[in-house]
Amino acid sequence: MGREERFPVWEAALGAGVAAAFAAGLVGVYLSMPDSDYSFLKLPRNLEELQILTGHLENYTSDYTLQVLVGYCAVYIFMQTFMIPGTIFMSLLAGALFGQLRGVALVVFAATAGASSCYFLSKMIGKPLVFSLWPDKLSFFQKQVAKRREKLLNYMLFLRVTPTLPNTFINLASPIVDVPYHTFLLGTLIGLIPAAYVTVRAGIALGELTSLSDLYDTQSIALLFLIGVVSVTPALLGKDEAQEKPSEMAVGAS
Repeated sequence: MGREERFPVWEAALGAGVAAAFAAGLVGVYLSMPDSDYSFLKLPRNLEELQILTGHLENYTSDYTLQVLVGYCAVYIFMQTFMIPGTIFMSLLAGALFGQLRGVALVVFAATAGASSCYFLSKMIGKPLVFSLWPDKLSFFQKQVAKRREKLLNYMLFLRVTPTLPNTFINLASPIVDVPYHTFLLGTLIGLIPAAYVTVRAGIALGELTSLSDLYDTQSIALLFLIGVVSVTPALLGKDEAQEKPSEMAVGAS
């Protein structure tokens, strides 16, 4: 029986080990905190729950900054690794607790680390999942990566800045279509900064938000698309140059 046909026992065990490591980290943070009622600690699913969580955590952030930072990063990275929805609320929380500069740095770090963890997990055991969930998207992504191989970083930046493809899909599919990790890492690290800035800035004024649609006004969306167009322009120009060279050679030979 071939390697792809058997159940990947050790890969599955490794994935479980990653989850257990995150759980152990969170338990360690919990044990280092003072005795109190922590029933408010749960993943927020709407703005009201996020505002309640923020109100409680603000009391701990100044005295237990390290524990809050470690707990925040562990939860964010875990959610990114295992495709748990709701990271937008975590980004808003960073703005509310840590301010603009530290909040953006924290979100970009945690999101990049989580995306990287998802990348390597998918490289080991993700191929069947991606093929079953997104066969058409995967085919499209594979063709685009093959066409833009020489300017792949620009294309990855474009994908991260614009909503062309979901971030979860990019994290899972990149190793399958042979996007090198260093390109994936740089594209993620740099490409997530604009969206992180917008979301963290909104989190600073969390009490004024009434809906997630308030996050992205027309100006913010236009700015993100402009950055995306600028990032992909070198790849498009490189493609045109590559198409022109064979025609020039043919003219010269005739």
